Amino acid sequence: MHGIRMTKQKRKKHQDNNDIMGENKTTAPETQETASETQETVPETNQGDPETTTGSKEPASAEQAASDQQLAAELEAANDKYLRLYAEFDNYKRRVAKERIELMQTAGKDVIANLLPVIDDFDRAIKAFDTTNDVGPVKEGITLVGQKFKTILSNQGLKEMESIGKPFDAELQEAITSVPAPSEELKGKVIDEIEKGYFLHGKVLRHAKVVVGS
Repeated sequence: MHGIRMTKQKRKKHQDNNDIMGENKTTAPETQETASETQETVPETNQGDPETTTGSKEPASAEQAASDQQLAAELEAANDKYLRLYAEFDNYKRRVAKERIELMQTAGKDVIANLLPVIDDFDRAIKAFDTTNDVGPVKEGITLVGQKFKTILSNQGLKEMESIGKPFDAELQEAITSVPAPSEELKGKVIDEIEKGYFLHGKVLRHAKVVVGS
């Protein structure tokens, strides 16, 4: 009897365990469906409010428009400044060109004005040849006119080049011909001067044409 009672208790306990497992299996799908519904609900919760999103974009658009307007104003100001500078530079070029032409036309004005008395002296000397037979005073007068003429040019920066007896220098002189030197010391030096050379403010204005001893 005791063995039969133990067997009934085991069967009942086994039946109870099976009932519990069945309930767990039934509950599991319901739990999975609940989790699935929760996951589907989450994206809807994360979606932003269209009104809120639009409201955040409106200030950004206003700032961009203000920035574009400021850039357009700066560009217009820079363009206006460029046009003004270009006009001023163009006027400057025209003025400089005009002044250069006037300077070229009047560069020798002072020199010519200083030479007018020399021309007058030459005119008087020529007339003197017609009224006198004494050449001495006329010659002396012409010599004085020549000295006066050279003084005026010297005041303008003109200077004669000294060549005779100096070693030949191709930078200053032009050798027309060479002749046997009368002495050993004159070899390679200027023996005669066909045409004088001149400096103007320290620079060669005209090369001297010379004869060189060989």
